[in-house]
Amino acid sequence: MKLVLGRDDLAAAATSAVCETGTEAERLDISPVHKASHGFVNASDADVCELAIVTVLQAVAHDRPVLLLPVTTLGRHQHQTLVTLGTLSVADVEGHSVGVRSWSQTTGVWMRGFLTEQYGVDLRKADWTTYEGSHVDGAEDPDWVMRAPAGATLQADFLEGRIDFGIMGNGLPSDDRIRTAVDNASERAEQWSKDQGFIPVNHVVGVSAQAAAEHPAAVLAAYDAMRSVLTADAEPGPVPLHPVGFEALRGAFTKAAAYALEQGVIPRPVDYDEIVERSCAALAVTPARLGG
Repeated sequence: MKLVLGRDDLAAAATSAVCETGTEAERLDISPVHKASHGFVNASDADVCELAIVTVLQAVAHDRPVLLLPVTTLGRHQHQTLVTLGTLSVADVEGHSVGVRSWSQTTGVWMRGFLTEQYGVDLRKADWTTYEGSHVDGAEDPDWVMRAPAGATLQADFLEGRIDFGIMGNGLPSDDRIRTAVDNASERAEQWSKDQGFIPVNHVVGVSAQAAAEHPAAVLAAYDAMRSVLTADAEPGPVPLHPVGFEALRGAFTKAAAYALEQGVIPRPVDYDEIVERSCAALAVTPARLGG
């Protein structure tokens, strides 16, 4: 089995657990980890792969052979990811330009959801620019979203003033001029998660349908090993940053799916129970075996 996991501790635990079942395991070194998503979803280049939560939703909506293993490899707050260089604030998004790496980028889906739900922003009244396509072949940007010219980058367009706002997580450049557009972003993010009862999850783990069919014991062993790593220490805060198990991920997936549908990221509604049932059927287990 080929595994792509960004965290060394999770990768080591999962790889060891798979080997203990008698299945050969190899960790593929792909960095940043999101670069593995396209090959995994469209060509089954790996068997177990860290994926953004929205990539899972798109894969299911487009009927790709991708299953969810309910492990959170990256959970973080997102309100701080809308940034600007000047005096503009979140109240100024309408009528201004906003750049995001990809329309399907999970950070962007969460942040746009906050804009509409918490701040009453009409997304169509902003000028949106994307720089990459989706990880899922066949997924298209809405017709009211513009693709940047070839060779352009979000960071350069933002720092050089060609766009007014950027949505950036790990890709945020280092520049003292940058400020968050949401006042008291950390406090707002923490309150949002407390009110919702879950963190806006970014990355989870995907499994190919073929791997689930051929190596179900190894896949389940990988899940158990990663769960043990993530639950070994209590996490601070009112909600866990790394929820594990189907029920623990229900809130984040349901909210992300609603945001993604509203924003034209997925072509049809994706019910979380559909995702759960697909995984359980492929692995021949009940939901309780995977935390829900």
